[in-house]
Amino acid sequence: MTWQALWDARPEMAEFGGQSLAGKVAYLATLREDGSPRVHPVTPIVGEGHLFLFMEPSSPKSLDLQRDPRYSLHGSVADAHGDEGEFAVSGRARRVEGAEQRETAARLSSYKPADRAILFELDVERASSTVYLCGHASREEWVR
Repeated sequence: MTWQALWDARPEMAEFGGQSLAGKVAYLATLREDGSPRVHPVTPIVGEGHLFLFMEPSSPKSLDLQRDPRYSLHGSVADAHGDEGEFAVSGRARRVEGAEQRETAARLSSYKPADRAILFELDVERASSTVYLCGHASREEWVR
């Protein structure tokens, strides 16, 4: 399911997630060939019902996702207190070949992607948010 499915089911969570991820550094977890986890900094693109990532074709994260599409993505937090909250999604990545979606992702991006970059759309199977209110964690989860 695309980001739109999260937006349709939980618009407030999707709005919070979009603010937490779009154009900011986030951390993408992929699986190495031996099944062990690997973490990569990325800059997600969120908008118009999509969650995209551009990548160098030969990067470890790109090769991991092409071999095994499972991922987890966690937005960065500003400090140890986490006052801005936390947001994470997981699911499966799909390589996008279409020119129309590539144009959409490039238009929504906070940076100009290299022509050689390949594009993935991250399907969202699970999303979670944590917001800290008066020193207490308020957690929500959505599962497709």
